[in-house]
This record gives sequence, C-alpha cells and structure tokens, in this order.
Amino acid sequence: MSLGPAELQVLISRLTGIAEEMGAVLRRAAFSPNIKERADCSAALFTPSGELLVQAEHIPVHLGSMPASVLAAIEAFGDRLDPGDQVVLNDPFAGGTHLNDITLVAPCVADGRLIGWVANRAHHADVGGSAPGSIPADASEIYQEGLRIPPTRLDDGVRRLLLANSRTPAERIGDLDAQVGANVVGVERLAGMASAPLAEVVDYGERRMRAALAALSDGTWRADDVLDSTGAGPEQQRPARISVAVSIAGDEAAFDFTGSDPQARGNVNAVEAVTVSAVSYALRAAVDPSIPANGGALRPVRVVAPAGTIVAASPPVAVGAGNVEVSQRVADVCLRALAEPCRARVPAAGQGTMNNLLIGGDGWVYYETVAGGQGGRPDAPGMNGVHTGMTNTKNTPIEALERTFPLRVLRYRLRRGSGGAGRQPGGEGIARDLEVLEACTVSLITERRLSRPWGLFGGESGAPGENWLLPDGDESRAEPLPDKCTIRVRAGDVVRMLTPGGGGWGPPATAGSSRSS
Repeated sequence: MSLGPAELQVLISRLTGIAEEMGAVLRRAAFSPNIKERADCSAALFTPSGELLVQAEHIPVHLGSMPASVLAAIEAFGDRLDPGDQVVLNDPFAGGTHLNDITLVAPCVADGRLIGWVANRAHHADVGGSAPGSIPADASEIYQEGLRIPPTRLDDGVRRLLLANSRTPAERIGDLDAQVGANVVGVERLAGMASAPLAEVVDYGERRMRAALAALSDGTWRADDVLDSTGAGPEQQRPARISVAVSIAGDEAAFDFTGSDPQARGNVNAVEAVTVSAVSYALRAAVDPSIPANGGALRPVRVVAPAGTIVAASPPVAVGAGNVEVSQRVADVCLRALAEPCRARVPAAGQGTMNNLLIGGDGWVYYETVAGGQGGRPDAPGMNGVHTGMTNTKNTPIEALERTFPLRVLRYRLRRGSGGAGRQPGGEGIARDLEVLEACTVSLITERRLSRPWGLFGGESGAPGENWLLPDGDESRAEPLPDKCTIRVRAGDVVRMLTPGGGGWGPPATAGSSRSS
C-alpha cells in the first residue's frame, strides 16, 4: 500500500497519539513525584523487528536509547512471549541506560500476528545501592548502584525482588504498576491499527533524513570537550575528554568518537545506547527537527564508539552518571561539530548538565534534576531556567515537594548574570536553596562546575555552576561542595545549587554587553 502525503501524516499522528496516551496514563497512575510531577518517563512504539516507529515528545536520552531495550527483549525471548506478557529490564549492559531507568516492553499481537512492540521507561527514584537515589557519587562498579535486571519476564517474583531492594517499596510498586498499565493501553491501541502500513512510516523517516543530509556540504568536522571529573575521589578530579569527527558524504553521515578517553574508575561512563541517543538528538536538532523521530531516520547514520571508552563503557564499571551527564557532553560535541554545516540551526552550548540532586532519609528518597540556561540561538536569546539537551523533564512544584518530603525550599529564582554575552545572549541559570528538615544523605552528580558552556561564533561562555553547603543555614559558614559527592547532612542544613548559564551566540554588540534584566 502506498499512502499520499496527507494520509501518511494522519497515520503518523495517530500512532504518535498512542505513545502520548501511554505517557499520560503512566504519569497519572504513578505514585512518585519524580514521575507524576516531573514527568521523568517516556513512551514509544516499535516495529516487529524492533525499529523505533514513533515516540512521544518525552525525554531524548530515554527515547534514543530505548530501541536497544526492545532489541534486548527480542533477543532474550524471541517468539516465546504470550499476549499480555511484559519484559522488564534495567541492565545498562543489556539494553538499559542506568539502573534507575526501568523499561517495560510488551508485544502487540492481533489475530495471531505480531504487529509491533510498545515500550515505556521511567526513572525510579531508588533501586538500592550504596546511597539513597542509586547514583552514589563514589561508585566505581555497577554493583554499588543498585539492583541490576537483565531482560526478564515480569511476574510476582520479579516484583518482590525489586521491592526488597528499594528503600521506597511503596513508590516502586505504584510506579511499576503505572508502567504496566501504560503498556496495556498501548498494546490495545496499536492492535486497532493492525491493518495500517506501518513500514511506510519508518521508510518515510529514512527518505527525509537522506534528503536533509544530501542538502548539506560534504566534509568532516571535529569537536571535543571535557567532563570536569569522573567521580568523587581525589584521583577522579581531573577532566575526561570526549572527541567526535562528524562526516557527511552524500546522503549519509558518520559520527566517530575514536579518541575519546577510556572508561574511568567512577560512574561517569556511558553505555553505547546512551551515546547513540545523543547522536540522534543532536542530528535531528541541527539538520531538521521536523524529520520524524523513528528508526528509518537513523538508517543513513553510522556511529563509531570504541568499546571500553567513556562513550561505550564495558562491564562492570559504574554508569549511573553516564545517562545523565556524559549524554549531555556527547550532545554538546555533536552540535559543535555540526555548527559549521548547519550554522543557521545550531545554538551555543546550553548548561550541559542535569544538576542531579538526590536526598534520602528514613523511608524516603527525593530525586530532581535542576534546570539552567539554554545557549543563545541563531535568531533568539537562550531561554532562562529550562532543561536543555538530553533531558526534558519538568520541575517538582514546591507544594508537591514540601508536602511529600521533609524538605523546605528557601530560595528559587533565576541566577542573573550567568548567561554568556553575545548577539543572542545565553539564558540564565537557577539559584536554589533547599533546607533539609531531618538528618539525611545528599548526593550531587553535576557538571560544568569548572568548564563553562561555550559560546558560538564569537559569543561568550556561560557561567559555571556552583554547589554549596550552609551548615544550619549559616551564610558565614558556607562550604563549597565538589561537582560530585555523597555526604551526610543534619536537620537545618541548606544545600545551595547555582546552575550554569548558556553560552552566547555571535559577538556581543558592545564589549561587556549582556542580557538585560
């Protein structure tokens, strides 16, 4: 069957609506503020072979890496799944990203025929490990980060195992049941479209990407950048380099990360699926964001990520920060390399970190990523106080945060002067003070505390971020905290986070010019 342009767009919209509905079901049914309020979850549909068919507009690092989860489920079970079965996994070395991200995959079968797969991924605030939140800053092996689940048929035994390993079992079962329900809805809706020519959707994505690449100049462009550190230890407080060479030849592209540093003893390592997701995000953003986000769009793209490097880590190294921080830097270097052939689309660097804050006490765990500045864009200033790059979550509303956890927000505002100057200035970061009301453990997993978000085409860099501890809330006793740490705090202590601003785009009109307040 061949579809006309209008029919094809209607089909894509109907399929995308299924993924969006799955996300809505997941958020509405979830127990944890991290999923219900922050929307730290994603949903997508896949072809029978495991290619991405459509996705909801959720989180780039989830969605770009989710095909690896579906392929892992297919490899593990093949045709041995019955209608109604679901596969659960979080193993970064078997289709996952980091242990907090639990993925559920379900087959859609209609009239005895496999129509495709539905999948969703949600960040669970705690899956065990040596520190609340399951991303301990001092982890060097994945075994320290929590419960590791290879592709496994979900049943009551697996549920009990997960609950027994989490500090917050009531939240976990509620969030997991919400994921199950989202896939049930997705399977039902996709089965109702069993006669639709789904392969045309993926083929269309390939045609669009090939046409967009063919319109660019052939050539090779290189970029590199650094991560400030690879962990919390003194020996880990040195930069790690990520390098990429982007080559465009006709209607194909290659992203070669040869030259990136070897994987490190620490948790700042990404598995290959995370790197592929960052490539997918950067390429679509730079070339043409209207290209459908499906597996066809990646058919003309080759990613070279040498095994055992910081962008394609091998077990048993820890990878908790790879999903949240390395992914940001991979996107940064890809966009910087693409800035030459795609000058009119690529912004200066955004904050380049997710500013991960994890706090846990007796029976509770709080997780949040804090927004910052977007880089100045070719035709507009960067936005203030937004999530950039590989994340797309919301914030936890203060009312929900203070109602759920023994925490109090003392200050939450834009960090004036943090955006880089430029013809289009970078966006401002955020300044937030959070008081803890009982003794607990705090982990920080942050970046761009030493390096700065770069400006582009003459724009100035954004301000680096800062982390502080104010014992008993006393300004005179304020202590700087490193970019990555796990510490014990007492009731009344205040954690202050100043997030980075975005870089500026283009030279400032006058020396010292900056965003007007």
